[in-house]
Amino acid sequence: MPQQKTLFDKIWDAHVVKSSEGHPDALYIDRHFIHEVTSPQAFDGLRKRGVKVFNPARTTATADHNVPTLNQHLPIKEALSRHQVETLRKNCAEFGVELYDLGHPYQGIVHIIGPELGLTLPGMTIVCGDSHTSTHGAFGNIAFGIGTSEVEQVLGTQCVLQYRPKTMKIEINGKLSKGVVAKDIILYIIAKLSASGATGYFVEYAGDAIRSLSMEARMTICNMSIEMGARGGLIAPDQITFDYIKGRKFAPQGETFDRLVEQWRQLKSDDNAHYDLELSYDAADIAPMITYGTNPGMGIKVTDRIPTVNELKDISEQTSFTKSLEYMGLEPGSAILGKSVDYVFIGSCTNARIEDLRLVAKMVEGKKKAENVEVWVVPGSKQVENQAREEGLDKIFEAAGFQLRQPGCSACLGMNEDKIPAGKYCISTSNRNFEGRQGPKSRTFLASPLSAAAAAITGKVTDVRSLV
Repeated sequence: MPQQKTLFDKIWDAHVVKSSEGHPDALYIDRHFIHEVTSPQAFDGLRKRGVKVFNPARTTATADHNVPTLNQHLPIKEALSRHQVETLRKNCAEFGVELYDLGHPYQGIVHIIGPELGLTLPGMTIVCGDSHTSTHGAFGNIAFGIGTSEVEQVLGTQCVLQYRPKTMKIEINGKLSKGVVAKDIILYIIAKLSASGATGYFVEYAGDAIRSLSMEARMTICNMSIEMGARGGLIAPDQITFDYIKGRKFAPQGETFDRLVEQWRQLKSDDNAHYDLELSYDAADIAPMITYGTNPGMGIKVTDRIPTVNELKDISEQTSFTKSLEYMGLEPGSAILGKSVDYVFIGSCTNARIEDLRLVAKMVEGKKKAENVEVWVVPGSKQVENQAREEGLDKIFEAAGFQLRQPGCSACLGMNEDKIPAGKYCISTSNRNFEGRQGPKSRTFLASPLSAAAAAITGKVTDVRSLV
């Protein structure tokens, strides 16, 4: 009887070019995404070696981290940001790599443009010099972030050296409660496991609660796999996946597409496949979630109180827990519900797709933002921005006092002009709440687009179920 394999095993094994015991596998890469932050040194390395990009057609570049989200037709103000984007332009022109630059109809956050353009397909290996490459795993592929030296490896050889990670299965079954969306699911899982609980693993998400999700929602979950230390996350493709891909710009068309769908249907774990670790959770136990600390594992149900030092599971966390609450200006054992906020950021590769913007627009239509809050809605790509305008979402946001900006990573990270001021509280739909992540001494609560919209309307941390 042939060995039963996980979905991860099947894809990995199909892409191993060379394997020898005690050494990393040489893994063939189907699609390489690059942006302006982690590619300059890689291109310099090629230049010094006199090496060309091995397969430019399998590399896709875009500008996202350093770009402003207002007046993108003007030169970038910040000198370092401007330099990085200009360097990407020069490198792509010199090495023959397609670039979706500012002003291009396909420009956007690297992990949003791949799926929406049909470049991300089931069964692939996908890498990018960015940890949230795990997003693409929602389509049933192996996608993970790599370092700059590895970016150079892939540009020069279309392969990367990688040790095979362990496998973990996380199953979520049951029905989700009202007001609970994908971001709550993944924040719940990370709160259960901690920010390092999946270190060394590649996670497969399964169960009927996962299968019921849209592709946008699945991408949100896979995106944040990295926030519990995982190498990546993936979900077996199904009809929802195939319907999402069909007809997209660079997706296979016609008979080719139909033939590939039949192959993609085989991309699932065998019934008795072995995982190194298996976990399961009840969807009914998941509530709207929010983080209170400075890593994504420090999360609670929005109606719960912050734990005390004595309630921590791990005694070694006490020092970092105390330091984290001091930074956030919060007290152990206190409620977070009702806490006043200053900024609301709706965007990032976690939650800046059209479905996220629709969720927010539906909640805020006919309402006004609280006076004490500044609200930024940053679409994940030019295509998302255009679609939002076509559907009239921009009018809803404008009437509510929200500012719809242009595509980019924006206030997810302090690498561009969109920074949260020191000491201010921001409810953010992004993926990280590290100290200074959104700007020096800024304070971040991670939450879902629905919870962010509720905070924008009320001016404070709110249980979205009271408004739904």
